[in-house]
Amino acid sequence: MIEVQNLSKNYGPFQALNDISFSVDKGQIVGFLGPNGAGKTTTMRVLTCFMPASSGKVTVAGYDVFKESREVRKRIGYLPENIPLYTEMTVTKYLSYMAKIRSVPRPQINERLDTAIESCGLTERRNQIIGQLSRGFRQRVGLAQALIHDPEVLILDEPTSGLDPRQIAEIRELIKALGKERTILFSTHILTEASQTCERLLIISKGKITGDVQLSNGRAVSSVTPIEEESDAPPKSLTLVVTGGQPDKIMDVLTHIPDTVSVEQSIIDTDETLTFHIQSASTSDIRAAVAKTIVEHEWNLLEMRTDEKSLEELFLSLTSETAE
Repeated sequence: MIEVQNLSKNYGPFQALNDISFSVDKGQIVGFLGPNGAGKTTTMRVLTCFMPASSGKVTVAGYDVFKESREVRKRIGYLPENIPLYTEMTVTKYLSYMAKIRSVPRPQINERLDTAIESCGLTERRNQIIGQLSRGFRQRVGLAQALIHDPEVLILDEPTSGLDPRQIAEIRELIKALGKERTILFSTHILTEASQTCERLLIISKGKITGDVQLSNGRAVSSVTPIEEESDAPPKSLTLVVTGGQPDKIMDVLTHIPDTVSVEQSIIDTDETLTFHIQSASTSDIRAAVAKTIVEHEWNLLEMRTDEKSLEELFLSLTSETAE
């Protein structure tokens, strides 16, 4: 649905985007994360035909952003960071005006208007003047204008910026509902928001894509960087708490479990409780084998937990100086 190949953008001597490439499949909700100034907004402005790139190729729904921009804009709904609302107009008048700008056929305007208003939870506010709405409802109006022409792709730039926690939760649920029928790419620098909304994260730092992270239930399950192959996250490391055995014997047995890379004993063990840290191959889950081995030797397994890198730690590692 979205294909970006070797995209670069220069502002005079400053390079905002440096040869980035990524793709977004149809029906995905993808978060575009990075620190302030990383290049998120610049990328989205290129994708939505608001500005040209210095080099590279971008296609949306099979159409070239630079050569077929009119076709691309028909298929994209765009919510910029600063929403261009006419605050003296009512919600209905504004959305009707946007529908005409978007070339929605006149006989379909009322239908598209009702659908956008209902989808964005604006039914009770449809006749209210936009300037009298709270920031959260103004954000909903911005989403409604992005939806008014029924686009295949939604590009949302910081859709929850400046909202309170309740409003953020409401917009997050709205994005998830919209994502059932559309491809969505939205930028943010709030990890909690992204982890609870997306199935995939693209990490950008200083104009470069530094990571492509797959999520499941808000947790990173795999990560790909431009310089390394895919590596599965769980379980890279296990922590065990065991009783009923001799440390040297337990160490020896654990070491011989297939796909075990290393075993270390904690230095804070007591005579009764022993703690071990096991490093395993990144593509293997050895938890079942470990539990079975301990039971067979009649030791007591008090605790076994995976030591996973948190999403915050992953983000920081992918946006640090060393990641680049």
